[in-house]
Amino acid sequence: MDYLTLKKQVLNKYFSRTNDMQKKAVFRINGAVLIVAGAGSGKTTVLCNRIANMLLFGNAYNSNTVRELSDDDVAFAQSFLAGEIDNFDAAERLSEIFGEDRVKPWNILAVTFTNKAAAELKERLENMGADVDGIWAATFHSACVRILRQDIEELGMGYKSNFTIYDTDDQLKVIKTVMKEHNISDKAVTPKAVQNLISRSKDKLITPDKFSTKGKNGSDDYQLSTAKTIYTDYQARLEAANALDFDDIIMLTVKLFAHCPDVLSHWQNRFRYIMVDEYQDTNAAQYKLVSLLAEGSGNLCVVGDEDQSIYRFRGATIENILSFEEQFGAEVIKLEQNYRSTATILKAANAVIANNTQHKDKNLWSDLGDGDKIRMDRFSTEQEEAMFITERILDGVKQGKKYADHVILYRNNAQSRTVETTLAKSGIPYKIIGGVRFYERKEIKDIIAYLCVLNNNYDEVRFGRIVNEPVRGIGAATLDELNRVVSGMGISYVQAMCESDSLPSLSRKAKVLVPLGETFSELSQHTDDISDGSLIDDILDRFGYREAMQRQGLEGEVRLENINELKSNMITFAKENEGAGLSEFLEQVALVSDMDSFEADDDKAVLMTMHSAKGLEFDTVFVVGAEENIFPGYRSQFDPMEIEEERRLAYVAITRAKRHLYFTCAKQRMLYGQTMRNKVSRFVVEIPSQYMAYDDHTAVTASAAARSAEQMKPRTSYLQQQQRSYHAEQREMEKRVENVSYAPGERVHHGVFGDGTVLSAKAMGGDWLLEIAFDDKGTKKVAAKFAKMTKI
Repeated sequence: MDYLTLKKQVLNKYFSRTNDMQKKAVFRINGAVLIVAGAGSGKTTVLCNRIANMLLFGNAYNSNTVRELSDDDVAFAQSFLAGEIDNFDAAERLSEIFGEDRVKPWNILAVTFTNKAAAELKERLENMGADVDGIWAATFHSACVRILRQDIEELGMGYKSNFTIYDTDDQLKVIKTVMKEHNISDKAVTPKAVQNLISRSKDKLITPDKFSTKGKNGSDDYQLSTAKTIYTDYQARLEAANALDFDDIIMLTVKLFAHCPDVLSHWQNRFRYIMVDEYQDTNAAQYKLVSLLAEGSGNLCVVGDEDQSIYRFRGATIENILSFEEQFGAEVIKLEQNYRSTATILKAANAVIANNTQHKDKNLWSDLGDGDKIRMDRFSTEQEEAMFITERILDGVKQGKKYADHVILYRNNAQSRTVETTLAKSGIPYKIIGGVRFYERKEIKDIIAYLCVLNNNYDEVRFGRIVNEPVRGIGAATLDELNRVVSGMGISYVQAMCESDSLPSLSRKAKVLVPLGETFSELSQHTDDISDGSLIDDILDRFGYREAMQRQGLEGEVRLENINELKSNMITFAKENEGAGLSEFLEQVALVSDMDSFEADDDKAVLMTMHSAKGLEFDTVFVVGAEENIFPGYRSQFDPMEIEEERRLAYVAITRAKRHLYFTCAKQRMLYGQTMRNKVSRFVVEIPSQYMAYDDHTAVTASAAARSAEQMKPRTSYLQQQQRSYHAEQREMEKRVENVSYAPGERVHHGVFGDGTVLSAKAMGGDWLLEIAFDDKGTKKVAAKFAKMTKI
């Protein structure tokens, strides 16, 4: 057997757990590659095998170089092909025999969207026999924090490498402080609205000086002008506190690369091969970051699925993945075989998503059989809906399923209350993903604040949280004066307290401040070694926190137990990250997400939003509240791009199910303090009837005998009527636009937004996507078949 044939046989055998399209992605390691990975198509398997191939064999599969092999090498390869040696034991020897241009671990950057996914990636690589020492597998934020820890001082902005990371609560505190100083009423502009504006601006790399105050009509907007004032001072306060918010982490890394070419060159040489998972959820700043890093080698592989892009509200830009092929000249590899769901579920998902215009041609398929039809059940109230779900879960457990095989998905967290109550009454164990997280508990945030001030003595927000926690008689006036001293003299809070006896404005509180400052100063010298967690014990004992908790009785004992759990987390982190100190631990705490703590082995039914469910799978899925004005929500009804985002969310919800999928709705439900009566969600109606089983539990028949004989006829009538009505409306809309064209400059009338001028018109998917400048409602994008427009 010749060398090239033997080599390909060995490599195909080594990666035999991948299908043909997956292998294509595994062996294509150079240049730009777009892997379109449909739901459940094994993208994690592809990522792991692709990296393993890079490390073990490099570009061997595509090389035509011929080598002379010894008889021992040939015998070893044939033993492997015969199944006498497994992959793990054969990896090192096969790598030596066939490897060409192998990639060094430290030249690989693999970006994932959760810390848990990054850890799983490295673990699976180790199990495949690959040397992962030096690989960066991390989230965007984690990777950028590591870069900034090393190089942030190169920016020349005054930041130091021990910067603090502010969470959303910390951000709001700073914003409220700035608003108070400027006498800005929260009735004029809410802190949350300003926070969102700042975050979206940073996603687009817009700094305070570039922040526009112009409204949609081109004139100065009061709220935007106010937001710019707040943004400017907010950013100045963060810099003074040596603090970054989450959006700064990406934006400042981009700024570092853009303004410091030597730094950029260093990281480009370090990361010769870049892979980005969930690319459809990247924003403008993340796109720019990846583009800069990949300029060096051009070896950029992104994995994603535009049909699962569901984070537009966070700034995600679906155009990043839709335009990747053209922008980077990438090879496109489609993974369409689904290993999770039945064929019926996938056909339903394909039918729903086909209604989107922002959609590449893709057809998920499965060889797992047709399976059961998708259920649609309608009830009189949300209480009956919840009882039905409870009964189905109990039936499933009786049939041998686990509680954890069941998930209840909803569009908004407010929908969970009735289901929670019913599950609890029925004795079904459950957990809610997205509730109060461990790191959001008061006592944990207090101890983290102490740790942050020990790590960064300039941290204004965290210092303000714990300077009088527990109570020490340091009131708001003293804190305000400390803030003025720190700001005016350019010294830290710890130094200000230590020197308070010589500062006239603080001398009256010196008896409290000096010893407090000295304790902070002393403990700040011992933040490098966190291996035994004793730093947390020192905080509890020397700042009086343990004693304060003990005075609270049982509640205090529970809080101390939580703090001990934090101590355990610190010790575990130190063991797993040799040489890491307090800065690294705080970084890990700041970047943890809800899904990092999700444990599928915990046998409890799961409740979560559809957004939280992405990336997960369950035997049985219940989608509750499948109604217009809830899913899709009322506010999305008039924006075709919002409707498409909601439809992608429906696609995600559908494809979480492995075997059983239920949609439920209610004739009327109480939500947000009002009674709602809604039609069935359009996303259910878009599923072809041959894949559905309908049951209308609100129907009443003349007698039990009649109900038994004609059970399905009266029960299906309402839902079938909704489906016929919906499709009739769709056909009518299509007729309205079939022979109508639009051009820039034309005047049109919209039933909701009024009169406007067409700015741009693009034909797509049998429809027109129009950008219209409305006379009174600003510029909006609308789809003609949704808009009910007439030409003027």
